[in-house]
Amino acid sequence: MTHTREQEAISAYFKLLEKKGAKSGMLYKRSLFLDQFIPLLQNQALERTSYSKAIEKIIKTIPADIWHDSLNTAREFYPFWMQDIKAIAAFSRQGGFDIQPLKWQPVPTTLKALTDHLNTAKFDVIETRHLNAYTQALKDKGANPQLLDNRLNLAKILLLQLKGAPTDDARVYRVAVDMTLPLFKIDENKQLFLLVIREFYQYWIDNPDKNLGSDQGIEVTFID
Repeated sequence: MTHTREQEAISAYFKLLEKKGAKSGMLYKRSLFLDQFIPLLQNQALERTSYSKAIEKIIKTIPADIWHDSLNTAREFYPFWMQDIKAIAAFSRQGGFDIQPLKWQPVPTTLKALTDHLNTAKFDVIETRHLNAYTQALKDKGANPQLLDNRLNLAKILLLQLKGAPTDDARVYRVAVDMTLPLFKIDENKQLFLLVIREFYQYWIDNPDKNLGSDQGIEVTFID
């Protein structure tokens, strides 16, 4: 039987989704994920670290084609589990609940394939502008050549995953991130990728006014 704390969080979460017009099929898919996820949260402290560790565990058991749906559900459910009413309200106002999910996903791949493709990859004018803006911001912060190269390669990997996306908003960015992050098996590389995608987001949406490293980037995941 589901722990009362988690059951109350699920009930509140589903009520809000229904209020926003979520269909029964979507609710069912989310419930399937939560059925697996909730046991990892029971009796855990209401802390982001506990939540992150639970996601780390469950993502290893989930097929790649539902990484995004699973991480998205975890992202949405987090403020309910934390019992953070203000965060729920803010998340709702900002359109954080994805009741009309994109059908698009990057083509299945591996980290090696993406890395090998960097040597021959071509980026269009807009992508190049984003990369150049990010490069300049890193240089302005005093990045050395190795750091610059490492971060730009990670940004390029994300751009490769974004090719063919039907739009250029936060939703496709999250999809690309969610389908790329689990490809990183070494924790240090995963942490660096998380840092880069949060920094790079402001340049990808052509909003570089936010200071690099100001923690104003997109909230893309709780795997950290």
